[in-house]
Amino acid sequence: MRTLKLTVAYDGTRFVGWQRQAAGESIQGVLEDALARFEGGPVTVHGAGRTDAGVHALGQVASVRVSCGLDTVTLTRALNAQLPEDVRVLSVEDADDQFHARFSARTKTYRYMIRNGPIAMPFERAYVWHVPEPLHVDAMQAAAALLVGTHDFAAFRSVGTANPDSVRTVVRSLVRVVEPSLLAYEVTGEGFLRYMVRALAGTLVEIGRGWREPANMLTLLANRQRADAGATAPPHGLFLVAVDYH
Repeated sequence: MRTLKLTVAYDGTRFVGWQRQAAGESIQGVLEDALARFEGGPVTVHGAGRTDAGVHALGQVASVRVSCGLDTVTLTRALNAQLPEDVRVLSVEDADDQFHARFSARTKTYRYMIRNGPIAMPFERAYVWHVPEPLHVDAMQAAAALLVGTHDFAAFRSVGTANPDSVRTVVRSLVRVVEPSLLAYEVTGEGFLRYMVRALAGTLVEIGRGWREPANMLTLLANRQRADAGATAPPHGLFLVAVDYH
């Protein structure tokens, strides 16, 4: 048996998310089905992050235990021949037997894209959140910077989350102007709660609209009430960019 590390990119538009579910296609499901063809039996693929329906990835990482003897270059090519065109295996590497895509990860980086102009091109409708009214980018940048550090992010997680531990460490949080009218919120952390990045993005947009002051971020962190924070931004603007293991 060997452990493989797969780096995967996908357009999440039509998928139910990363995790295999009873109904609908998942990224995990199509990867497991493709690998099973070469393994000769079922396999279980573990992802670094369980992206939700409609969320995309530029550098998702997965791990799997297999007995398949194909070399990594051949297996990369063979998997892509089996996978749908909206899922691509960028690389396959042999990894240490102790490697696990989720539990071995040190940090993950997400990017949330916002088209801030009166019109969004139809070709990008599945990859940006279109916010037509002007946003105060400097206020958003000031608010994003306040998130760096170890905080209780209970105000930014999905309602009804079973895990009582909502303390997470964010090592990088910034809003940058990619091009005129295109903004990216980029955040790197040691771990994220479900919907956390989308809730942060939604709150940052409210700050950009002038509905909140940047310092309100600190109040939200302190009060820990999800109802006080901004709306959850739509999934299609979110990308899992990279997972770091060093």
